[in-house]
Amino acid sequence: MQRRERTRQLIELGGLVVKAGLVDLTDDDRAVLLGLLDEAAARLRSEDRDQTIALWRRRGRRAFGHD
Repeated sequence: MQRRERTRQLIELGGLVVKAGLVDLTDDDRAVLLGLLDEAAARLRSEDRDQTIALWRRRGRRAFGHD
């Protein structure tokens, strides 16, 4: 059961990458995608983490609203 839940989670996360347009914008360059995610992780480790999360959360909610 845990394996099925993990698979579903990975599929959903991949869907978010596609929904954000990152696959098309990077020509499906996985090194670029990983670099982008690594940069995001670095920002989340910084002192302005809370502000960054608030900003990204607002943007994400707006993006979900534009289905």
